[in-house]
Amino acid sequence: MKADLIEEFAVLWFQAPLVMSSRMQDFAFSGVFGGSSEMGRMVTEKLAAAMESVSAVNVALVKEGIDAAAGFAMGTSAGLAGASDRVAVAALKPYGERVRANVLRLSK
Repeated sequence: MKADLIEEFAVLWFQAPLVMSSRMQDFAFSGVFGGSSEMGRMVTEKLAAAMESVSAVNVALVKEGIDAAAGFAMGTSAGLAGASDRVAVAALKPYGERVRANVLRLSK
């Protein structure tokens, strides 16, 4: 699970600046040549990613709580290892998916 968390952080660390610079170029060109749909797309993507992230964190927290309760009932604590990493991955994944898609779309 640590690898998933590192992957999500790496996407945001390395690919997000590429998306931002591509969008800045688009904004500059749209100022010269007319309107851009990229601004609206950027805002709606962020809102959708935030809603998905909140939902995914809630689901992950409930799952971790159920796993912890089951482990407690059985006298084990093995299910608690890595719980915070799994919740963090659930929170970052919607943002990472959009960044990956934007890198592909904007690099064409």
